[in-house]
Amino acid sequence: MDTAGFLYQATVYLVAAVVAVPVAKRLGFGSVLGYLVAGVLIGPYVLGLVGEEGQDVMHFAEFGVVLMLFLIGLELQPRMLWRMRGPILGLGGLQVGVTAAGIAGLAMAVGLAWQSSVAVGLILALSSTALVLQTLTEKGLMRADSGHHSFAVLLFQDIAVIPMLGLFPLLATAIPDPSGRHGDGAGWIAHLPGWLQTLVVLGAVAAIVLAGRFLIRPAFRVIAGTRLPELFTAASLLLVIGIALLMTQVGLSPALGTFLAGVVLADSEYRHELESDIGPFKGLLLGLFFIAVGASIDFNLVAANPIQIAAMTGGLIAGKFLLLFLLGRVFRMGLDQNLIFAFALAQGGEFGFVLFSFAVQQGVLTPEVANPFVVVVALSMALTPLLMLLNEKLVQPRFGTTERQGRPADAIDEDNPVIIAGFGNFGNIVGRLLRANHVAATVLEYDSDNVEMLRKLGYKVFYGDASRVDLLRAAGAERAELLVIALDDHEKILALVETVKKHFPNLSIFTRANGRRAAYELLEAGIDNVYRETLDAALRVGTDVLARLGFRAFQAHRAAQIFRRHDEVALRELAHLHRDESAYISRARQRIADLEEVLATELKDEGTQRDAGWDTESLRREFANPSEK
Repeated sequence: MDTAGFLYQATVYLVAAVVAVPVAKRLGFGSVLGYLVAGVLIGPYVLGLVGEEGQDVMHFAEFGVVLMLFLIGLELQPRMLWRMRGPILGLGGLQVGVTAAGIAGLAMAVGLAWQSSVAVGLILALSSTALVLQTLTEKGLMRADSGHHSFAVLLFQDIAVIPMLGLFPLLATAIPDPSGRHGDGAGWIAHLPGWLQTLVVLGAVAAIVLAGRFLIRPAFRVIAGTRLPELFTAASLLLVIGIALLMTQVGLSPALGTFLAGVVLADSEYRHELESDIGPFKGLLLGLFFIAVGASIDFNLVAANPIQIAAMTGGLIAGKFLLLFLLGRVFRMGLDQNLIFAFALAQGGEFGFVLFSFAVQQGVLTPEVANPFVVVVALSMALTPLLMLLNEKLVQPRFGTTERQGRPADAIDEDNPVIIAGFGNFGNIVGRLLRANHVAATVLEYDSDNVEMLRKLGYKVFYGDASRVDLLRAAGAERAELLVIALDDHEKILALVETVKKHFPNLSIFTRANGRRAAYELLEAGIDNVYRETLDAALRVGTDVLARLGFRAFQAHRAAQIFRRHDEVALRELAHLHRDESAYISRARQRIADLEEVLATELKDEGTQRDAGWDTESLRREFANPSEK
């Protein structure tokens, strides 16, 4: 191995990632687009810093997809996966089947043989698991409807790769290329009869399940007993690599095998340790994979056939988008979530690079046919982050609310003393408390699916972006007394505060803050009623911990109240200093010391020790044995 050459290539890839990704994040494009652009820039067709070895890097980086599927499996317990069988088989099966049939029909219409057309249709029906899941995770959408349905479709697609690999040799119209990388078939079992290969494949899957249940956990218990973190990390990687190797040798998808292993280990005591050990490797390899995708785009081929490549890429994205959108409607997805779902999956997938190569080697496609499609897959993947951004910034605000706004718009002319912006986990509690005390509130919520659910539960909720002046005016902001801001996006909170202070100065604002820094910015904006969402829960936990450790209940509660009062005063004092790091740290350290001194003095106060009326055990004894008083 050329050590200097390896170090040079490693330096190029790492510099490209370190420079491009922060710039892309800063511009609001997300890390995936940053990696793709970095790959294009360092690739052989722009700066030429990497060349032919890019394909080898991609094959290595595809292991990031394997690690990602393993971590996803750790998040899904078997019973949860069973509950998803409807979307996986129904939505996923329809998407692959209908998309493959449509593309195959078009390919036959332009003159391809039916065997080649079927292969092209099946390959282009796949979407990018790595790209979609990374993008949806960054945007916090994996738990939304769009995230659930996208994952179901992607999982079915990964499973569908297995029969595709078995089908392609049957579609061959030319003599297979024996020198191909995938020409060896299923590795260890290639020489076995078909029925025995099937048994071996099923046995390999059963072995993973049984080993996960009965062997891997005891092994990890022994390894954890050594108390060597690096050994546990090595064992974690060995587990994933070993399963990937087994799956490859029996002709199955490595990603599918590791996903299955993750599901089996999802309820084990080592789940979180596995996640923390493998997570950094997954992130690094996925970034490398996206860079390799960008570097692999053959711009010479694009320059030679720009109209053809553009038409093929646009046709693939538009066709898959339309089909996915229609399927989302069939499966009763809300318009907003359906748009995200359709935009997210309207591209080719990373398995396309492998499958097109395999199809050429098996004599199903010629290089002249396959190469343009490889470029189309890469370009469609590169365009996906831009399409997601387009949907977020332009499509959703303009079209994503049309069918939900018509119904509530006429009924929002009510005059309630309170307006609540946001009715998720935080605003829901405020609203229920007000409602239980017969205080009417006008509720504005931006999550359309949440609106529908809340209406089914009997709440009168209106869809809309509370930062819009016209919507606030329609909600009676000019006549209301209070505005409770319960949004979970700090930037949206600041935008809403600015709008209200400018147009509705009559409103007293009570706002949620998702952290201390957020609270500082809201105090700077002139808002006095700022509530940190974790403060009360954290103080309750601290109070219960003190009580469990033997502190009197009154003493624990009093300590919590002193802490709250001291911290609220410190919050407002430090808000004026938080942009001056040196002054802030100095004053914050003094405040921490002051609080500890106050609490230490309080602990010495024997008067608090004598009040046992707050203690649960004392109360229990008193009421259980009243005659002993």
